Amino acid sequence: MSAVILVSWQRPGTFIFSCSLCRYEGDKVRRLYEGEGVAFFEGGNIYKGMFSEGHMHGQGTYTWADGVKYEGTFVKNVQMVNGCYTWNDGSIYEGSIKNGLRHGFGFFRSGIHPVSYIGYWYEGKRHGKGTIYYDQEHMSWYSGDWVDNVKEGWGIRCYKSGNIYEGHWEKNVRHGRGRMRWLTADQEYVGQWVYGVQHGYGTHIWFLKRMPASQYPLRNKYVGDFVSGERHGRGKFIYASGAVYDGQWVHNKKHGKGKFVFKNGNIYEGEFRDDKMVEYPAFQLDAVSAPKLNAICSGSCFEFAVLRHITKLRRIYTFYSSLGCDDSPDNTFLMTRLQFWRFLKDCCFHHSSLTLAEMDRILSGDKTPLEEIHSPYETLLFRTFLSHLIHLSFHIYLEEHKGKSPYLHQCFIEMMSRNVIPTACHIQGFLFSEQHRAVFAMRYIDKCWEIYRAFCRQNTRPPFEPTMKMRQFLWMLNDFKLIGKQLTASRLVEILFKDGPSLHDSSSSNLEQELVFLEFVEALLHCALVYVTSGMVKEQVDRDNQKRSNFRMEGFSEGTTNETFYMQYSLSQVMLMQTDKILSLVHLKRAKSGPAKAQTWELKSCLSQTGKDKEFDWWMYQVQIFFTDKLFPAYQHEKALKAKIKENRIRNAELAELRRRKDEEIAKLIAEREAEVAKKQKEAAEEEVSLETKNTVFKELEELGAQLVPPPKEEASAVPAPAVTKVPTGTKRRRK
Repeated sequence: MSAVILVSWQRPGTFIFSCSLCRYEGDKVRRLYEGEGVAFFEGGNIYKGMFSEGHMHGQGTYTWADGVKYEGTFVKNVQMVNGCYTWNDGSIYEGSIKNGLRHGFGFFRSGIHPVSYIGYWYEGKRHGKGTIYYDQEHMSWYSGDWVDNVKEGWGIRCYKSGNIYEGHWEKNVRHGRGRMRWLTADQEYVGQWVYGVQHGYGTHIWFLKRMPASQYPLRNKYVGDFVSGERHGRGKFIYASGAVYDGQWVHNKKHGKGKFVFKNGNIYEGEFRDDKMVEYPAFQLDAVSAPKLNAICSGSCFEFAVLRHITKLRRIYTFYSSLGCDDSPDNTFLMTRLQFWRFLKDCCFHHSSLTLAEMDRILSGDKTPLEEIHSPYETLLFRTFLSHLIHLSFHIYLEEHKGKSPYLHQCFIEMMSRNVIPTACHIQGFLFSEQHRAVFAMRYIDKCWEIYRAFCRQNTRPPFEPTMKMRQFLWMLNDFKLIGKQLTASRLVEILFKDGPSLHDSSSSNLEQELVFLEFVEALLHCALVYVTSGMVKEQVDRDNQKRSNFRMEGFSEGTTNETFYMQYSLSQVMLMQTDKILSLVHLKRAKSGPAKAQTWELKSCLSQTGKDKEFDWWMYQVQIFFTDKLFPAYQHEKALKAKIKENRIRNAELAELRRRKDEEIAKLIAEREAEVAKKQKEAAEEEVSLETKNTVFKELEELGAQLVPPPKEEASAVPAPAVTKVPTGTKRRRK
């Protein structure tokens, strides 16, 4: 009978309760509620909607006595699939439902506070990717990962002041690697955070508001260690004037051993205390006036040669220092070694007798750490850039102009006319050739640098720094199982020598040539275009379309039904772009600075339709598939395998040590046992010898006793008994 039905309910974020059915109005089939009807429950709860076999099943509306209402799908008396909750205070939730709880993708707006959330839920809690707005203007928001209602993982936080943080979170605070931009203070920090405070290795930049034709083209920048938000430990501070301090810091002050390079090139190296030099500086000369070049650099002829080209060299420096970079707040860029390598290759410096790796060794100082000789992150001031050019011109063209005087002037002029002026700023290669491609590819730089360092080997020549050769690059891709039908070994060799000097022909190749990191990355980008076929791209596109179709939410309002979400990407890259559409459909005002502006080239590729955009989309898919689906997983597998091998070696060594100790203990016990047995045997032998000795003595005594003749037995002689004189009693004579 269905006259009275006990139904269990669960309201989102509250508790489970039961109520009994009092009255039903509607159709019945075989005495079971079927079709559309209205059910009245004890306590005043009402359900109006579809029934099936006596259960609330299908679309319906359930209203609690206190006014809370649910509209959506029911499955055997339970709110499931998707629906909409409305609370008395005006709060609403529209989205996926499971067992009466918010579960899946959905939208929530508070009726009391100007807070709204759109994203993923798990058993009633924000969990997964999602965006929360803290004000009606949508100027303050967070977009990223959630775990049990807590910011955990990667996300972007935009504050009402305009300051923005992008990076990792833990327990609702900044924790891990991230970037914080203080737009109100014109500052930026990129590096490690520990529970909301700068702690670890990082970079802090102070942007300067410049007037036109400012004499300071740089910005204040610190790169080094932080402790509890302060510069503390080892670090380098680059001043806007061009001065540089590299040394120890204590509580934001220069304190300890350090090196200070003044803006005029003078150098003080010594002790600092409380942000001041302890001793009066005995100035040294920097690399541009090294003793080796001191004599030949002197004279107005050379100075005029440099000054004649200084404007062009400044333009070249500015051009290359901006490659692969986003817009700068103060339109100032500092050249890195990665960009400097691109300049050298564009100007064909590597076509001389020197490779880029050899140039690095020439230009590095004696005190440069070995691991930083080929670092792509090393920054170069303009004066350092100019100094490097002078040094390279000297080493490359010295033999041609050695007999001419002043020959450094001739070397510099030759370099400018033959290398720099004809080809500078004509970008070659695969990394920086197009700005939007460079920005996209730069996201993989850090991981590629990790792979590069992992496969470097110590150089056999001084200064014995870690470096990579072409042969090792070939072995690396072979270990990753990326060499095959499309990317053959011969094709890979062609890629390696495409942008290099002529060291390759049809019969032989010099695979002992060193690769700097730029050549490593550009070779990988070229490999991506060869390895990833059109079929692989189409499969990826089909998977993306399938994912988008899987996340369509049916039964939603008209607006939300039409939205799709790209879940294979990070939220800041894809889902946030759709936020303004969804929010407008649920009558929320969209702010200009919402997280949709965080969209990247991946988003734009999904929307682009024609011409160059399609070409870029195809290139982007090839690069993304190769790096994220092939190269990086293969490296992680190789890394895990090496870690496992190392762990097994350590364990085997420990087991071998245990076996050795056990064998030593056993050997010791055996030796002790043998010693004890030997001792007992010795004692037994000594006892046996003692017994034998005694037996021998006894035997000898017996033999001696047997040899002795006993004396003859004497006959008893008959001796007459003496005569006894009897004295009569009473007649004794008394002697007087």
